[in-house]
Amino acid sequence: MSEKDKMLHQKLYDANYDQELERERIRCKRLCQQYNSLPIDGIDERHKFIKSILGETGKNVHIEPDFWCDYGYRIKVGENFYANHGLIILDAGGVSFGHDVFIAPSCGFHTSGHPIDFERRNQGLEYAYPIVVGDNVWIGAGVQVMPGVTIGSNVVIGGGSVVVKDIPSDSVAVGNPCRVIRKIKDDEAKKNWDI
Repeated sequence: MSEKDKMLHQKLYDANYDQELERERIRCKRLCQQYNSLPIDGIDERHKFIKSILGETGKNVHIEPDFWCDYGYRIKVGENFYANHGLIILDAGGVSFGHDVFIAPSCGFHTSGHPIDFERRNQGLEYAYPIVVGDNVWIGAGVQVMPGVTIGSNVVIGGGSVVVKDIPSDSVAVGNPCRVIRKIKDDEAKKNWDI
């Protein structure tokens, strides 16, 4: 089994010294670097270019520069996806976003982790577990999502949170570690915000 196959099957794999994976990351980093250098007013060009980096996208996808990821093809985003500046996705394990997801600045989605023991860690071994984000999710500024986490639909994650466990649908969650502080109530959509 190749190191890439191990990565794709959630086994420990050689992330640091495997040439195939290194070539794929370098290719993706070059694309990210080009994307981040595109003119800000060239929005149509940016929309087309981001689709060449990501594995699957809806029609309406907008990611502000700077954006970085490891492989790109392991990322799926639904319709009406928006990410503000400073998004980092370490996507070895695969990251899937539903429809109508809004991500504030300086957020990270990290599917990769390393063994606790230094012997295996120093060999360059790591694991990668998928991250899944549902529909209608708002991720606040500075949120970090760790390997293997599922965030349900209709969720708000408060700024600065570190999400290490699954968050159920229809929740507001915040903190380090992130935890549900309340359910979203049906009548909240009926409030007049006087805008």
